[in-house]
Amino acid sequence: MVQKTKPATITSRLERLRATAPVGGTEALGQCEAFLAFQERLSRVARVNRPVLLVGERGTGKELAAARLHYLSPRWQGPLVALNCAALTPTLIESELFGHEEGAFTGATRRRSGRFEAAHGGTLFLDEIGQIPLEVQAKILRAVEYGVFERVGNTQPTRVDVRMIGATNADLVALAEAGKFQRDLLDRLSFEVLMLPPLRDRQEDIFLLANHFAARMASELGWSEAPVFSDEALTALEAYPWPGNVRELKNVVERAVCRSESAAIREIVFDPFTSAARPQLARQEIFSLSAAESAIEAKPDESRSLTEAVQALETRLLRQALSDAKYNQRKAAQLLGLTYHQFRALYRKYREVVEW
Repeated sequence: MVQKTKPATITSRLERLRATAPVGGTEALGQCEAFLAFQERLSRVARVNRPVLLVGERGTGKELAAARLHYLSPRWQGPLVALNCAALTPTLIESELFGHEEGAFTGATRRRSGRFEAAHGGTLFLDEIGQIPLEVQAKILRAVEYGVFERVGNTQPTRVDVRMIGATNADLVALAEAGKFQRDLLDRLSFEVLMLPPLRDRQEDIFLLANHFAARMASELGWSEAPVFSDEALTALEAYPWPGNVRELKNVVERAVCRSESAAIREIVFDPFTSAARPQLARQEIFSLSAAESAIEAKPDESRSLTEAVQALETRLLRQALSDAKYNQRKAAQLLGLTYHQFRALYRKYREVVEW
């Protein structure tokens, strides 16, 4: 007979997830199709005791996704141990993962357990896994495959029961083809690969997340009123490409609330480093670019290929449409006679050129 999970158990799992979420983090929020599809796949694979790879850009919430994988799994009462591999030098990663014996190296004054032992019975989350040295990757493969490893300075095997979750924003397949990541380890870790959608593909979730972060910041500041974004502020939030994803959105929204003198949020500052000197430089760069474009229009460069000429025209029309639409991408798409998805494809193609 199949036993259903008791509500109290589900509640305690959620409480633990909230308590162990990254500082300043939040539960996963979203309602767009890409987000819901990701959460559905995550929930399905969470129940299976196999390694998982989380792939996504910076700021998309890989650490929070790893926590959800753990607390939705049968191992949820065990430890969740995390390690950012980019924060350690190559010489320290092996000791941090597997521990060491007293005297194993200079400074090893006592025996120390590593992250694998600390995660016994639970989950080990390795962020930035692509930065682990090849020699350490071989040892990780053995630990994941057989549940056995040796501490640094010891030849006696140590057995552990650990579920592995890796995260990266790198192309591990390309690294493996270049000989910088072990193909065997990649095959072992990729029982399931979950791609976290970037915020630019979650347009429907921007306002939901912005309101959530704004309300939480207002509460932290002791406001009696809930913050409300003006139409101009909402348009700016929607048009921005969010290279830093949800983490950047959180910072931008909290900054806007903190700087606002009332509950009506009107000003959105995307770049906190803006100074009196930098806007002048930006205006000069824009003027130079506009002058160059005018020169091209006045005297076509016959040395350019047809492809280059088409790219220049598309870029100019794209910039003009965004400017006329006050950077509302849906309105810009209408001005160009494109569907929203066609516009997004064109925008992604020239994003680095357009975002000057």
